[in-house]
This record gives sequence, structure tokens and C-alpha cells, in this order.
Amino acid sequence: MKTHVPVSCRDLKYVAQVQDEEGWDLNDLEKAVKATAVSAANKIGRGEDYYTIVGCIAGGEAGVDVADAFSEHLGVLSNGAKGDFANRRDKKVQQELVRSAGLRAVRQACGEKFEDVEEFLKSESYPVVLKPTDSAGSDGVKLCHTYEEAKAHFAYLLTVEAVNGGFNTQVLCQEFLRGNEYVIDHVSRNGVHKTMMVWVYDKRPRNGSQFVYFGMIPIDPMSEEAKVLIPYTRGVLDALGMVHGPSHGEVIFTEDGPCLVEMNCRAHGGDGNWAPLARALCGGKYCQVEATADAYLDEDEFNKLPDTPPSPLQAHGLEVNLVSYSKGKVKSMPGFDVIKKLPSFVWLSPAASIGSEVNFTVDLISSPGCCVLMNSDKAVLQKDLDFIRYLEEINGLFVYETKGASLARPTAATFGLGTLPEGKKLHRRAMTIDRPGMLRIMSSDRPELRGGLMKRFTTIDASKEVAVVVDPYSTGCLIAKEIQNRGYKVIALWTKGFSDEMKLHVPLSCGKITYHAEVTEGDDLGETTRALYTAAGQLRIVCCIAGGEAGVDAADLLSERLQVRTNGAQGVFANRRDKKVQQELIAQAGIRSVRQAAGKKFEDVREFLLKEEYPVVLKPTDSAGTDGVKLCHDFDEAREHFENLFEVEAVNGGYNTEVLCQEFLRGKEYVVDTVSRDGEHKCMQVWCYDKRAANGAAFVYFGMLPVDSASSEAKLLMNYAFRVLDALEMKNGPGHAEIILTASGPCLVEMNCRAQGGDGNWRPLARALTGGYSQVESTVDAYLDKKAFAITPTTPPSPARAFGQEVILVSFASGEVVGTPGYDVIKNLESFVFLETGVSVGSNVEHTVDLLTSVGSAILLHSDEEVVKRDIETIRALEKNNELFEFGVSATGLRASMSTLNLSKMTISDNVNM
Repeated sequence: MKTHVPVSCRDLKYVAQVQDEEGWDLNDLEKAVKATAVSAANKIGRGEDYYTIVGCIAGGEAGVDVADAFSEHLGVLSNGAKGDFANRRDKKVQQELVRSAGLRAVRQACGEKFEDVEEFLKSESYPVVLKPTDSAGSDGVKLCHTYEEAKAHFAYLLTVEAVNGGFNTQVLCQEFLRGNEYVIDHVSRNGVHKTMMVWVYDKRPRNGSQFVYFGMIPIDPMSEEAKVLIPYTRGVLDALGMVHGPSHGEVIFTEDGPCLVEMNCRAHGGDGNWAPLARALCGGKYCQVEATADAYLDEDEFNKLPDTPPSPLQAHGLEVNLVSYSKGKVKSMPGFDVIKKLPSFVWLSPAASIGSEVNFTVDLISSPGCCVLMNSDKAVLQKDLDFIRYLEEINGLFVYETKGASLARPTAATFGLGTLPEGKKLHRRAMTIDRPGMLRIMSSDRPELRGGLMKRFTTIDASKEVAVVVDPYSTGCLIAKEIQNRGYKVIALWTKGFSDEMKLHVPLSCGKITYHAEVTEGDDLGETTRALYTAAGQLRIVCCIAGGEAGVDAADLLSERLQVRTNGAQGVFANRRDKKVQQELIAQAGIRSVRQAAGKKFEDVREFLLKEEYPVVLKPTDSAGTDGVKLCHDFDEAREHFENLFEVEAVNGGYNTEVLCQEFLRGKEYVVDTVSRDGEHKCMQVWCYDKRAANGAAFVYFGMLPVDSASSEAKLLMNYAFRVLDALEMKNGPGHAEIILTASGPCLVEMNCRAQGGDGNWRPLARALTGGYSQVESTVDAYLDKKAFAITPTTPPSPARAFGQEVILVSFASGEVVGTPGYDVIKNLESFVFLETGVSVGSNVEHTVDLLTSVGSAILLHSDEEVVKRDIETIRALEKNNELFEFGVSATGLRASMSTLNLSKMTISDNVNM
């Protein structure tokens, strides 16, 4: 969020920056600020008293509480943070203070647990609004149509992270206010409130949704509604003790007058993109931005500001939310080029880009963008607005491309992506942590799933030793936890560029995980090594393991430097993750490999793409899972995807530097999971993907099934995988090989030099199949327990000790979900172990044609094969009969968060002063 700088402020520079640290009180913060000010003055050759603190202002919602408390502490202009006003951002407190002042307030109940609001939700007429008491914009706000839906959303809000960081602690339940929705922006000084602008939201029913936002329109301050809204809002400010600074009031005009939705104790958000319009409406002289600075720093200028905006407003304009009446993958955006040429154009912020998926607009999240129009001639403005609406209706905003077949492979990350747009130009793929609505359910009444099925013993020196796990996320967390369970300490080493969000990617089965220390990769290997030794202290570092794809290279380098068990990183093996290098190495070893070409520019692969039979596969040479993988059906599509891969960020961070083009391998797709120690390879499990034609698509994933190790195909695959490991000199640790069994034998798709991902949700199934171990335990054995590894079978037992599989859920219907009765059926199946899905009430579900439109994944496991078969048939019947979900009218969010959804694509008119 610190890098969230609007385009108009890209030259913003601070004299200095101070980070408020956990555990600091206001005295500590004051000392830090003043010390920083002195340091900044010294840097420019000034004395210690050069800088004087004259104000403390909240720059956004997250800073309001600190700004109130710190400004009061410093003795500068402040709204204070004493008594009831200490919680003025709390939506429940706001309504209580407003009600105490004799103003219309919303009926509500609030609580930390559901029992606190249960009576209200049973007595209040539906729909009702649920939201966190302390949040920004549209964060977590939902209109619930039934008691059950409200109960589910209450529980959900207490489990997800708020947009501003931290977790919600209370949920507010309120009556649903019917009427037009307004925004009233003010700036205050010493209790004198000056209205900056009054806006109304243009909301209409479209695409099956009751509330689609079409824009935000300024209201004349002398209009009948403004005459009521302005004094009401000022009364609210008085009731909340807001005597200084900007405010952003959201009010519904009900049948019995205005009623507060919430008062945001900061300026209007949306990156300030409304500022040029607001200035023009006020005669080009001011808006809430300048007035806020006046309120804190220039009393005379504040006093000169008018009480309300001029009437009539001095220009004509509005913010326009774009609405899509179609769906598809964007090939070009001709409508956006036309909008930028309109006489009224000010700025445009698209939420879509070439290569991204656009869906029917049913709420703000599915809007393809927004723009501001402004003109001194009202007729010209209306003409431009009408033209935009015409473009939308004729689907003239976008040209879509024909969708190519996806080669995405199942991971826990791929299910239930819905129709949410990305903030960056990413492939339609998101990690589990990116989806706050991800539902995970694990069986709590299967005793055989609790803990390990095979006891592992620690060494006598385990308490004096420490293991390094590089980038522990997804299954890497399970490995780290297993190491800890054996008595060892664990240091988490985070590689450079590894995102904070990914660090929180901890599987449900791990619970809370705490490390002995966390270290960030240094500028070179020596610096990183020294940091690890410092973190280890008196403990002996006994191993260095990759906790995920992003950590493989660093783990190889560091394990070699630390002189612990390693695969090494010398010569060609320094690039063993490179998919092109993998194929070259196995070809040199006389092993069947894929025909391919790779390059950093298109000319490097042009000849291959002209000669190779289509379709062909294109993917980055260095990526995780399905990141960037696409099946291209002709030369033009291949060239377009090649160029696109250099523009998008990889799922593990960073950008792609080389693209690999390969023959398309025809045949069944398998996974071979292995663990090695000192060149001795052991197969943990062989899996086969169940792919079938469905919904008009040729390859829809229906599941992942274990393959009997005694079968002819398993023997062939295991032998092939071991030879690949030798060719890549992967002598130690886990491997996750993806192999196609072609007519001419097995052929490597890629060897992942780490454990299988998917949050390790497959682990209970794998342990049951083997009778007590999985790739997780054996990975730890390979590094830390020679005896345990030695007695682990080279191949899984045959027959398997249990029956089960992963079932990938397929939707044969589409629409907005109002109920999920199928989940309850699945949870009650006798063989049920685990369910993960991104689809919940309020989600939009499409027909499943690939992994991106899959609706979830379930793990089934039982000692009786017939039970598993019966339960699979039950799930397939739910899918076929459209009984997984109940569909209905869209339950859209109620808030209008006018953020710039794609800053990098924002366009501003040359004639506008931001």
C-alpha cells in the first residue's frame, strides 16, 4: 500500500519517512518523528530546529486513529481520541453517537460472536447489511437476503484479512436502507464545516443484478436534496466530534429523511481522480485536497472558502463507471481509444487490459473501468455520455479473441476464480491467499486423519540443531512443521522479492506456524550465509530445503555453501529449474524429451514455430505450476502469447525473461512424486489426471487418481522419472515430475525440484495409501533421518492400503450463487476428508470448460473401495443435476469504492491539471 501512489502524484517526495513500530507509545513515536526531522534537516545543511511539526493529518483510512491520537499528543489541531471519540471510526459507535444526537440512525446490532447479533438478525426484515466495524470502502460489505446467508457472512468476516491489514474483530449488522445513495465531502476547522461537494450514485439493474453502478454525479448545493443532506451531515460531524480536517460521509436518503451509512474520517478516496472535476465544478479554484491543507495550515485561506460549492456549479461533469454486456478474453480495446478522443474526456482508468478476461458487469468489481467526463457545455457532455452508453450496448468497448485450450494443471490455487478482475495484467490464476472467500473444510470426525500414521523419532541432538527452509509456503509449510515436530528449530529464509502475501500462504492443516527466526536473502551468497549463521546462533545448521518453487535456486546455492546435503548449483545444474535446460539434459542422457525452442526474443523461436505441427505449448522457462502455460493453435496466437509473457508478472514474483516453445504431447497425463537421498530415489506416489470432454470443451479435469505401483504404466513412469532425476543430478530432496505417456513412451513435461504443491491437501490421502508416510515425511527423512529413509520402500505398496482420490468439481450450470447445498452433502459423505472451493454465496459460477472455471476440489478416502465409488457417484450426480449450487438474483455489494483499478493503464487528458 505504501507504493499506492496515484498517477498525478508520481513525483511525490517526502522529507523523511517514519515507520510506527509495534509496541511504541505516542512518546516513542514523537521521539522518532523529531529525530527523523533533525536528521533530514542536517542532510540539507540546516540546524536542528529547521523543521517544526505544524500538523498531523490522516492520509487514508488506515491512518485515522494514529493521526487523531498523535495530533492530540503533539498539541496541534486534532479531533482528539478521548472517550467515545476514541472509536469514532467504528461504524457501530458512529450510529450510536448519531442516534444520541437526535439524528436518524440505522437500526443495528454488533458483536464479536454470532450470539451477539442473532436476535437482531432473526427479528429484522431482510435483506440486511453486514460489514466489519472498522474497514475502508467496500471492504467486506455485503447485502444478505436470508438469515443463513447473514450467519455465513458473519463467520467469514472474522476469518479474512481486512483490505488495510489486520483481521476483523467485530461485525456490524444493519437494516438495509432503501433510497438514493449520496456522498457528502466536507472539510472542517475549529468545528466550522465547509461542504466541498455533494455526489449521488447512479445505480440501475443490469445483467441480472439489482444494483450496478453506472457513475457518480455531482449535485447542485441548492437542490432540495442537498439542502437536507448538508445540514444532516454537519450534524453527524458534530455528533462524532469531528472538528478538524476532511470527511467523506455516505448517506442514504430514505423515505423518512437522510440516514448515515458511515462517516469516513478522511478525504474522499479513489486516488483523488475526482479532484480535477471537483475543482472545475467549484470554478477551478479549490477542491477537498486544497481545502484540507488550508484547514490545517492556513486559517485565513480556509476562512475565505465558501460555505458550500457555488450554485449553479461552474462546469458539467461526472464519473462514469463502464458496464460490460459481454464476456471474453480481450484482444483489443477500441472503445477505450474512442473514449479518450471525446471532447469531455478527462481521465480513464481501465480495469481490463489486452489478454485479460472481461465478464458481464454485475457489480463494481466486474466493471471494466471508469472515466471522468467534464465540459462547460452540458449538451456536449450528455452527447459524450450517451455515446459511451451506446458503445457498451453494442459491445464496442472490446474485441475478444477466440479462447484457446488451457493446459493448466490442478492445484489448490486454481479453483473458484470466479469473475474478479486482477489489479495487474496477470493470467487468470490466483494463489489461495489471493481469494479472501476461499472456503476450506476438513473432516473433524475421522480419527485416522489426526496426526501422523507413522511415528518419527528425533535425534538426540535435535534440540541443538536448526533447519533452514527457503520460502516455506503451501506444502513447504507442512515440511517445516514436520521438522519442528521432530524437535528441530526452523529458520525461514525469504528470497528477495518474495511477497508478504505469499509468506502468509499457510495451509489449513498447518495451523499456526512460528519460526525460530525469519531471514531475508541478502545481496549476495556470503551476506545471506552470514545472516543465517547469526540467526542460528549456537544451533548447528543441519539442512537447507526449498519450501516452494521460488526457493529452489537459493536452496541449492546455500546448501552447497553451508556444506549440508545438496543438489549443488555448479555448471549447467545451476539452471536445473529451467524447463529448456531440463529437456536438453535428459536428451543428452538419451532419454525421450520434447521437441522445443526457447528464446528471449521472438526471432529465436520463429523457425521452430513455423515448422512445428500445431498446437504447440508456450510457457516461461522459469515458473511454478501452470503459470503462463498456454496451448496455441496457430503461429499468430503463439507469437501473441510469446510477447504477452514478457509483459506479465510471474506468480512467484518478478518477470519472465525467456519463453519456451514445445511440441504438444498427446497422451495421458501423470504425476510422479519422489524423494531422494544421496542419489537413491524413492517414489512416493504415482497419480493420473482424469480428463474428459464436458460443456463443449475437450479437456476438463475431473480428478487426480492414485495409480497402483505394480501396474505396467506405473513401473514405466517410475523408472523414467528416476532416470530424469539422475540426468538433472537431483540427488537429494523431493521432486514433482509431470509426465505424458505418449505412444512412444513417457516424456517429461517438467520436473519441479520441490514437493507437490496444492497446500499438501493430498497428504492425508497419500499417507493412507502407503500406510503411514507421504512425500512430506520422507523429505524430512531424506535430510534428517537416514535410517527412516532407508526403510522407506522404493515404491508405494501394492495394493494400496486404502482407497481414495481427489475429485475436481465441475459445474454444468452458470449464475450467481445464493446457496451451496451440495457442500453439505459432500461434507457428510462417508469418505469425505477435505473440501476447498472459492465459490460461496454471492459468487458467479460459469460452465466448467477448464481448470479456471472449476468450482472446487474434494479429497475422498476410505478403507472400502465401494464407499469411495459410491461417494464419487454422489458428487457426479450433484454436478449433473445442478445440485451443487442454488442460483438466484445477484446479491451485490453496497459500497462504491472508486479506486483506480489499474494505475499503470490510467490515461489523463493533456488539458487537465490534477
